[in-house]
Amino acid sequence: MSQRIIIGISGASGIVYGVRALQLLRDCGVETHLVMTKSAELTLHYEMDLSSDEVKALATKVHPIRNVGASIASGSFRTAGMLVAPCSIRSMAEIATGVTSTLLTRAADVVLKERRRLVLMVRETPLHTGHLRSLTQLSEMGAVIAPPVPAFYARPESLDAMVTQTVARALELFDIDTGRVMRWQGD
Repeated sequence: MSQRIIIGISGASGIVYGVRALQLLRDCGVETHLVMTKSAELTLHYEMDLSSDEVKALATKVHPIRNVGASIASGSFRTAGMLVAPCSIRSMAEIATGVTSTLLTRAADVVLKERRRLVLMVRETPLHTGHLRSLTQLSEMGAVIAPPVPAFYARPESLDAMVTQTVARALELFDIDTGRVMRWQGD
């Protein structure tokens, strides 16, 4: 089986992170299974000059958000895990409680129960105590909380470079080397 990963894109600001993940994974030959929330499709309209169809074309397979019977909703469907980029607070809260209402949160729940890697690029600030408790709960359950924080030591020359560095680092959490990470070399 080739390497396979689920990409969830929720409606938080920062949809470019999910799009860039799909682009980098395509370039690496990784099989991607995309699920986007309806809010993500609305956010895409405001933040990028891409259509929903263009984003979906980057994925190997696209799963409709309401199809809770999709392959990615089952633990028997083997993957390296799931990246949710960006991850809204609503999606984060559903995953933390296990009370899922969409395929995105159901797939994340399955990844957790199967003890696979779940990486959440949570996009919200500031965070109140309830958010922090939910994030702690997710971390205790095995999720990796990876807010998209820029690595200024890489001296990015553009927003594009900053996004690529951030997403490539997140993909390394799945042992996927995109060849696009600028590493800190020390003094």
